Amino acid sequence: MNVIQKSEAIKNGLRKGFQDGSSKMAKRKCYGYTLSPAGELEINPDEVNVVHWIFERYLAGDSLGEIAVGLERLGIPSPTGKPIWSREAINKLLSNEKYTGDVLLQKTFVKDVLTGKQFKNQGELEQYLIQQHHPMIMSRELFERVNPNTQNSEPLG
Repeated sequence: MNVIQKSEAIKNGLRKGFQDGSSKMAKRKCYGYTLSPAGELEINPDEVNVVHWIFERYLAGDSLGEIAVGLERLGIPSPTGKPIWSREAINKLLSNEKYTGDVLLQKTFVKDVLTGKQFKNQGELEQYLIQQHHPMIMSRELFERVNPNTQNSEPLG
């Protein structure tokens, strides 16, 4: 089996998991959540208030830079443990649908297996939305106020 064939086999396996909801990508931890001993996403009580604070500050009109400075002043380390939050980390947090309890799969894809570079999926491939996958931190209404151009795929099942 050559590299291209192996890549296609892996992609087909991933897509099958996306389609039937069994993908381990759905349980990938993000800031505000932890994994239970059973491997399920659950709310991290130490981080949930930070997530709320970030959303509230953004809705109050603070820029990503102002939010980053505020987090540094409060002494809250970034998701990677650094004392300074990047604007990119805050932007990703604000746009992550996982905070609504949903999971959107196949947000990115690899165009060329030889380079391995990932690209944002902007309709090139089907995306899969699993609703009510885990406990929500943020209401859909609040999330959509922060992300007015959010477009969801059809839910699974």
